[in-house]
Amino acid sequence: MKSVGVALVSFNTRDLLAACLESLQACLLPLHVVVVDNASADGSAALVRTRFPHVVLIEAGRNLGFAAATNLAIQTLRREHPALEYVLLLNPDTVVRKGAIETLVAFLDAHPRVGIVAPRLLNPDGTLQPAAFRFPTLMMTLLDLFPPGEVLPGRLYNSWWHGRYPQEQSGDAPFPIDHPLGACMLVRCAVIDQVGLLDEGYFMYVEEVDWCYRVRRAGWAIWQAPDARVVHVGGAATGQFRARMLTALYASRLRFFRTHYGERAARLHTTIIRTGMLRLMLCAWRDYARRAIGRDELRSRLWAYGSVLRL
Repeated sequence: MKSVGVALVSFNTRDLLAACLESLQACLLPLHVVVVDNASADGSAALVRTRFPHVVLIEAGRNLGFAAATNLAIQTLRREHPALEYVLLLNPDTVVRKGAIETLVAFLDAHPRVGIVAPRLLNPDGTLQPAAFRFPTLMMTLLDLFPPGEVLPGRLYNSWWHGRYPQEQSGDAPFPIDHPLGACMLVRCAVIDQVGLLDEGYFMYVEEVDWCYRVRRAGWAIWQAPDARVVHVGGAATGQFRARMLTALYASRLRFFRTHYGERAARLHTTIIRTGMLRLMLCAWRDYARRAIGRDELRSRLWAYGSVLRL
């Protein structure tokens, strides 16, 4: 029976982490789980030590960022279990439904040219959560900052132009994608050997997009297998510092454009972002004038948008 390595990065998500680790116990395959704790202050590390003694816990001592902490988990798994064929990257704010990991493993076993497979993600209420995306484009940047239905035509929302896959809404058949949401993805170790680990230049966000871009360029396919279901809360760790995370998001997106699309595309991307941030600043002042937000929220938004403008 094949075993699977599971790489988890924790940052102040104690209760969610507990639910995630408990859900893994329903898997019928042998799992080797490594949790890297990025200096949580909520007792996450103590939880793992006391309630999940079979899990390997690495206390980083500081916030390494998601990419670096995930790499540490992967390296630990492969050093301790050199025969591993697959590693599951999993966020702590997920609950893996029964049979999901087995379904993902079976899919990779049956499709030798698929390097990464991801499940269908669900919101906590059971509704579909978008989890299959095209690689970033300038049009997607435009639609993010000038939202369909608010500034641009609403029919563009969830469209191909917005980076979405209609197959995700229309059935349960597996389909190829550019990249999944990084909350849960099963990766071949052979892929890691070929393309390397995550780029640690991404502190938070887009690291899985960059990785999948390199995987696709190396000739591997990436698919979603909707029969595998995982519940994803979303934003549990990043929402703790919303303004800082907004800055990190756009810094990572800019890094991706510069790395893979060149300086001209990066300059156009930057122009769209600057225009979008100025619009958001005006919207923040409008909301404050209408008393929809308070002074503290206004300051937080203006600080975040200004930080993005200075990137």
